[in-house]
Amino acid sequence: MADCLFCAIVGGDVPSQRIDEDERTVAFMDINPATRGHALVVPRHHARDLFDVPAEDLAACVATAQRVAGRAREALGAGGVNLIQSSGPASWQDVFHFHIHVIPRYPGDPLVLPWTPTPGDPDEIARTAAALRDDA
Repeated sequence: MADCLFCAIVGGDVPSQRIDEDERTVAFMDINPATRGHALVVPRHHARDLFDVPAEDLAACVATAQRVAGRAREALGAGGVNLIQSSGPASWQDVFHFHIHVIPRYPGDPLVLPWTPTPGDPDEIARTAAALRDDA
């Protein structure tokens, strides 16, 4: 989709800190992180939301989210992980391309849901992305 931010990221037209990808999915760092290591998993093919995504792409996104969550636990020492998927404006969806938030949780972290996204430090996001990449 020409006007979709996540399609532009998948296509390489918008820069991102990619941490995982396969034939169906791409995972990249959220630029408004709720906690250290907050990443997004999207299908390569555009789907508006949970109600639009093909079952095969949904399953692939969940498998990628599981891999990323495992890396957050191992590489970042996360004590837990929230997976959040919002479909529709009432559930806080603001980019209308299906995505799963993978949010590492730490004892005493400041996240209270829902959070108010605020810009993160780009250097810290890049360092965290490097820690989460498969080849790290």
